[in-house]
Parts: sequence; structure tokens; C-alpha cells
Amino acid sequence: MILTGPEMAQAVATGDIHIDDFDPARLEPNSYGFRLAPDLLVYDRQTLDSQRAPTSRLLTMGAAGRVLEPGRFYLGSTMEAMGSPHYAATLYACRSVSTLGVWIQFSAPLGHSGAVFPWTLEITVANPVRLYPGMVIGKLAFWAMQGQPLLYDGKYTGSTAAVASRLSEDLTTVPSRKGA
Repeated sequence: MILTGPEMAQAVATGDIHIDDFDPARLEPNSYGFRLAPDLLVYDRQTLDSQRAPTSRLLTMGAAGRVLEPGRFYLGSTMEAMGSPHYAATLYACRSVSTLGVWIQFSAPLGHSGAVFPWTLEITVANPVRLYPGMVIGKLAFWAMQGQPLLYDGKYTGSTAAVASRLSEDLTTVPSRKGA
């Protein structure tokens, strides 16, 4: 069951939901509007190897923002650290942002219970688009869970900003098969 805005505000007040820094003006009927942090990561190579940690470079947006280009993949983050040990969360783009041709999340919208940190955003654009640090770019919804919570304690625990893929930590080299 999805939480309403007033229910989220109450859960923030009791400490059941963590949103740093919480602003009641960004509450919506069933979500909370989060902001884009000023730093973006871009991968250094066009071809990435899933068995090797990717290298990236940091781009910092100033007050004038930054034009993001099509055909480029950016990792951004939320300004807010958000999450809950009592609820699962899902992350979505704002409709106004997505109708500009901006995608902020491709395949990892689920926030497990216990995961509380700035969320990494997977950003790409259909057209050149100028984005600004601090702009509301998406929404987070919280969901009641059934059963005993199992708290997240994975490789992204402790993140403080956008994080490049850590898939290589899960993979081992698969030996090639003769004749394959």
C-alpha cells in the first residue's frame, strides 16, 4: 500500500522515514519531490567491462546549470538522503522533467528497507537539455511492507553521492568453454 503525503510527513516526524533535508512544501498526494545534486559522473570509456570497476570523471554544475547531451550517460544523485527501515521506496521522474525527454531512472527504481542515502540517478536525455542543481527532478514514493523487514546492507551502503557501478564486485571470471 502506498503512503499518502500526510502519512509520509507523519512518518518523517516520528523518524520512521528519513529525508534529509525534509521540506513539507515538496510533499505531493503520494510522493515526495527530491532535488538534483550539483555533481554528475560520466564514464571515461565508451566500452565498459562488467568485470572491471569503471572509471569516471566528476562534472560539477554551477548556478548556470549544465546542458546534458543525447548519447551520453550521466550519473547524478539526489540532494537528499532518503529511505526508511520501515518502508520500501520507489523513485520516479517528475512528469514535467520526463516530458522534456529526460530519463532519470532506467532499471533500479526500488529502494530496499534500510537503504538510507542519496539515490544515484541514471540520467540520459533525448535532446540537449539544461538542468540545474537544486531543481526538483523526481519523486519518491513509500510503500508499506508485509512481513518482517530485512534491512538492506549491500555494496552501496554508506553512499554520500552518485556512485558508479559496482557490478564487478559481484562477478568472477567465467572460464571459456572449448568449442563454444
